Amino acid sequence: MTERTTYLDPDPRDPRARRIRVRAYRWYAVVELDRDEYVDAATSLGQEPELPAAYRTAVDRVREASIDRIWYDGYRGDFWWGDSSRWVTMYVPYRHVESAVEALRAAELERDYNGLHTLADTLALPLDEWLAPGERELIRGVDFDSPPRAFLRFLQGKAKRCGVRLNGRATAGSVWVRPTLSVTAKQIREMYPEQYPGWVDRWTGYIEPEDAPIRPWVGGRTQNRSHGARPVEFRAVNTPSGGDCPCGMSLQGGKDHTDHHAAWAFGVRVPKNLAWWGDLAVVSTQSPISWRKLAYEVARMPQRENHYDFRSWSHVDEPEVTPDNMRVYLLQVNGYVIGYLAAHDTSDHQRWNLIDGAQYGDQDHTLRPRIILIWVAGAYRHQGVGGTLVQALADDFACDIADVSWSSPVSDAGRRLARRLSPEGIWVS
Repeated sequence: MTERTTYLDPDPRDPRARRIRVRAYRWYAVVELDRDEYVDAATSLGQEPELPAAYRTAVDRVREASIDRIWYDGYRGDFWWGDSSRWVTMYVPYRHVESAVEALRAAELERDYNGLHTLADTLALPLDEWLAPGERELIRGVDFDSPPRAFLRFLQGKAKRCGVRLNGRATAGSVWVRPTLSVTAKQIREMYPEQYPGWVDRWTGYIEPEDAPIRPWVGGRTQNRSHGARPVEFRAVNTPSGGDCPCGMSLQGGKDHTDHHAAWAFGVRVPKNLAWWGDLAVVSTQSPISWRKLAYEVARMPQRENHYDFRSWSHVDEPEVTPDNMRVYLLQVNGYVIGYLAAHDTSDHQRWNLIDGAQYGDQDHTLRPRIILIWVAGAYRHQGVGGTLVQALADDFACDIADVSWSSPVSDAGRRLARRLSPEGIWVS
């Protein structure tokens, strides 16, 4: 179907002329009445171009029935339309396009809404019959026409709006259903009848007739394990609802906290476009941008955890040479970066015996590698990952671990690691 336009006024060249446009999509056609310029012209003349209430009611009936029909056919998307009198939009199956155009024309020009109501009745689906209580098998080609799985998915959505559990199963050519009403849904609808106008309980107390069809058993879990069960009871108690998580974010952070906490606990996922040929990667300020961006992403973990103002790695612009040979060591396991060490070289150090409160020793101007920061994913802590990173730094510089310098002040976790690796003391800078 090609896009076409039907003009409702005598002079189609008049920009104020009302027109009905038909646009084709994969699952349906959009039939839209354009009254935009017509409304402006009528308003300028002091007229009331608003749609009558009966007009809106008829259009709403068609729109609701046609959208149900499109979903029934298998479409899984959503629909959007406005409430302005400038546009009247309907989504209709292709076989009903001509009827929709003619019904809109009669409603707009003659204020005859019978065509819209007739179209709504034609499109209406027997939902009350499908959701009636009792076990039964709906046969494709007899009770419905859409694919069984699509039909079951549609029925489940409609049943949910009624507060009904469908207990359905799709087969090759049919759909078995047994609609039942939960106690909770019944209580809610009886407590707030104004929110569910016209709702009637047809399911509570229903008794299956003796000749009711029996659904074939296909294995798996037993059916109706909640039969005769009592509703769950709830109690009001004091629960922790705030505070900070060990990952550095608030416990009320929602999805952002969930995503960050997963990366903090298990490591940062390695991008698929990076070829990682070993366990440990050394990223410098001259490395490809994809590696420097990964280092920048991992540096976010200790920044959030310790509430630092800045990340320990920020070289994400053009490649550059730094006089202190700034670099990071990334340790990956199973496709995730679980260890991070930022370091550079410096020649201004003092000796410290790792005793709390002890003064630093004399100055030393030997060029040494200096640890700026170490971070290990939460699930891998206390497993020697930090020591592995420090050893890699020392090996890379061709020195002993005792010759590595640590940035001051050294954190509590850093002191424990330093005492294990160099119990006689460390260099600090």
